[in-house]
Amino acid sequence: MIIRERPSGLKLFLLLRGSVLPRILPTLLVNIAVATLVTWSHGDLWDLKITLTTIPFTLIGLPIAIFLGFRNNSAYDRFWEGRKLWGELVLRCRNLARQATSLIDDPRPALASNGLQDTRVRVIYRAIAFVHALRDHLRDQPGSPYLATFLLPDEAEDMARAHNKPDSLMRHMGADLQRCIKEGRIEGCLAANIDNTLSALTAAAASCERIKNTPVPYSYTLLLHRTAHIYCFLLPFGLVDSIGFMTPFVVAIVAYTFFGLDALGDELEEPFGTEPNDLPLDAICRAIEIDLRNALRDEHVPPPLQPVDYCLT
Repeated sequence: MIIRERPSGLKLFLLLRGSVLPRILPTLLVNIAVATLVTWSHGDLWDLKITLTTIPFTLIGLPIAIFLGFRNNSAYDRFWEGRKLWGELVLRCRNLARQATSLIDDPRPALASNGLQDTRVRVIYRAIAFVHALRDHLRDQPGSPYLATFLLPDEAEDMARAHNKPDSLMRHMGADLQRCIKEGRIEGCLAANIDNTLSALTAAAASCERIKNTPVPYSYTLLLHRTAHIYCFLLPFGLVDSIGFMTPFVVAIVAYTFFGLDALGDELEEPFGTEPNDLPLDAICRAIEIDLRNALRDEHVPPPLQPVDYCLT
């Protein structure tokens, strides 16, 4: 995610970090070159005069703009839903830490120094591993060895073998809760509160998987992509007779808008990736880790992640 002040003046036109321009630049330059060639030849192509008016471009351009806007709205809805789900994960992890330290009976203070043999520490550390594992799962990345530091050896081995690592950790959470009930360390009605929190974490993870595994229909994206490109490459033939040498400039503005909206939709519809405009899952996971470590008065609390070159991952 790009984190910076809104640019003003000339900076608005010079910034590239976070812009879709680098992604569409090759196609845009080809389009401008075609427009320049058409302007130079005044619409003659191999001694064949291609005569087009602005009317068909007006009729086609408006629907393309509407459908590109609709697709971008759909893509942003996916992006914003993903952000709300990770906000829910932040809330539920904090609740889980509070419930584990206050509802599970233990004469000792809930401190990280107790180690993983303390059920409360184990539950909270496992929640940290859960959000990191979910991030890696959504990005199709291999699990980091760092996660094993929050788990018992057998749990780490079980998670490494599992296809869905976050779900594996949730099963261990449930097993710990059941063990506490059998040992009389938590009453059934209070255990239900923790179980509801675990269910909410699982539901948020499943919703994130739904967004990741259900992209915008490919045929819809392909239709808009093709139509926008055909429109922009034919546009010079419709403008050259009316605006002359200004044709490349006008075509560049229209092509930048259409190609940019098309590329922006591609970026936003996959909110869990690692591109500059994707959600900062690393920073969110770090924030959760900081909160949960602080709940245990852990001495090894990492600092919050900071943007690098205005980009927060």
